[in-house]
Amino acid sequence: MGNPRAAQAAAWSALEVDRPMHLLERRRMIGERAMISHITLFKGCDVPMHQHENEQFSVVISGRLRFTLGRPDAQGRSVVEIGPGEVIHLPSGLPHGALAVEETVVLDVFSPPSAVTGIDRPLPG
Repeated sequence: MGNPRAAQAAAWSALEVDRPMHLLERRRMIGERAMISHITLFKGCDVPMHQHENEQFSVVISGRLRFTLGRPDAQGRSVVEIGPGEVIHLPSGLPHGALAVEETVVLDVFSPPSAVTGIDRPLPG
């Protein structure tokens, strides 16, 4: 058996804030196999289309997010808007972007975890 890992407990407000893009603040707790992020997207925050190998679940705590799913030139491109108490699953490799219709707080769960996520590297053009 491997070494037992210590549990981590923290208030979101005690975790370091990073701002990977304009109008977005993020706090994260990164584990061995998953990562959870507390994200505030201020009204008008436009997350560009991106994709990543991580599987992602986004849970809206407050506000509204409008997701665009699929590449701009792809058939089956869709738009989904979610609000408080709703969740969206984004499979690995799915191109997606999001617009904060109003100030929005989201909990994102990523597996596997990574220090750099899709919002840190948008799709070209």
